[in-house]
Formats: sequence, structure tokens, C-alpha cells
Amino acid sequence: MKELLTTIAQGLVEAPESVVVTEDEINEEGVVVYHLHVAEDDMGRVIGKQGCIAKAIRTVMRSTAVRRNMKIQVEID
Repeated sequence: MKELLTTIAQGLVEAPESVVVTEDEINEEGVVVYHLHVAEDDMGRVIGKQGCIAKAIRTVMRSTAVRRNMKIQVEID
């Protein structure tokens, strides 16, 4: 899951070496939280107009998680 998020983000930004994904431990609700960190200049590319790209990233990640019987959340920091 972490590799998928990294690959998606690196394809969107101008500085792919600045993409960092961290993963929290499973919380009491069974949800794994992934934190996506990108360069300040690339935040607009990851979020998109009105959050459209961010929603798409979250949708892809959730659909992959469902196939693996996981619950995830993606935070863009």
C-alpha cells in the first residue's frame, strides 16, 4: 500500500525525490493512516483543483485496501 501511494504521488510531482510516505500503526478502529509528504511547490499538483486529484488518490487507495480487507485513510501533509 505504501509503495502504491508513493508511485502515484511521484508520477504527479515535479520533484519525485521529495515524496515521503509514512505509515501509522493500526488504531483502535482498525484503520491504518498513511501520511503523504511532498515538496511545498508540489502541493497544488497533489491536491488539484477543488481537491479533485486528492479525492482520486484516496479512492484508488481505498479500493485497493478493500481488496485486501483493510481500512485505510490517506492524509496529505
